Amino acid sequence: MNGYEIRRPSAADARAIHELVAEIDTKVIGRPDATLDDVAEVLGELDLAADGWLVYEGGRLMGWGWACPKGTGGDVDIDVRALVPEVADRLWERVLGRAVEIARGLGHGRARVDIGIYREDAELQAAAKAHGLAPATSFHRMRIDHAGGVSVADPEIAAGVTVESGEPGEERLRAAHRVQQEGFARHFGFVPRTFEEWVSAMEASPANDWSQLLVARVDGEPAAMLLGTDHFLADENCGYVRTLAVLPAFRGRGLGRLLLRTAFAADARRGRAGTILHVDSNNVTPALDLYLSVGMRQVLAIDAWRADLPTGPARSEVVAEAPESLA
Repeated sequence: MNGYEIRRPSAADARAIHELVAEIDTKVIGRPDATLDDVAEVLGELDLAADGWLVYEGGRLMGWGWACPKGTGGDVDIDVRALVPEVADRLWERVLGRAVEIARGLGHGRARVDIGIYREDAELQAAAKAHGLAPATSFHRMRIDHAGGVSVADPEIAAGVTVESGEPGEERLRAAHRVQQEGFARHFGFVPRTFEEWVSAMEASPANDWSQLLVARVDGEPAAMLLGTDHFLADENCGYVRTLAVLPAFRGRGLGRLLLRTAFAADARRGRAGTILHVDSNNVTPALDLYLSVGMRQVLAIDAWRADLPTGPARSEVVAEAPESLA
């Protein structure tokens, strides 16, 4: 590894990281798939003194990797992006070591590690497999275009059902949080969050916009919620459904379809070209069928790879802090 330098990232590195990720994405899927704000959001979630690494060669950024805890249960998201395999290998060691360290520090005997990999990225899949990860589920990116037609029509609302929109007060935020927590409790990767933790996590994102929060009530009782954001606004001029949840007791009544069509109509009025969301193909509810039924189509597949790693002293050599050089 002579000639490579490694250091911690800072918020000022967002543009260089974005350029690296855009170059790699273009090689894999034919186009960039992250905005500068997306990178800044990740950097904002990390403990920059411990959770990430940048690798340079002669002043050129060659790779970056990170590990970020999801809650306090020992679940850790990771990512490794590199232009050459030798840089990727060293980043994998540090990222997995940090994941183990995070889980151990939280008092857990295992770190549950997740990474999202594009279906087309055979190189990253091979690296994940070599480091003990295996496919766990798949997420499909869905899209609907708003060029007129049924996708922009305001939906009819059944008797007894109301949909609240616009800037929310605390009561609606708390109702949305309860629906989101109960509605997602059995979903892949779910991590419980208190109301304060949920609000803080949403507001940490530069793409967050509470005015895009919808809450459906049935006879006054909170039953479903949808949170739209601006994650795909800068690059695709699209709205994004970050979260759609329906309480189990209210499923099968068309509330998810109602909130989707309400969001589609709102995005069309904002002049957005379409609306995007991600769905777990192994969702405990038939969500993929719902999205197809409202006119959405699949445009990208991202596989979630997972490993459960022991946090005992056997991995202590991996957890050790990285030196200033990768030589």
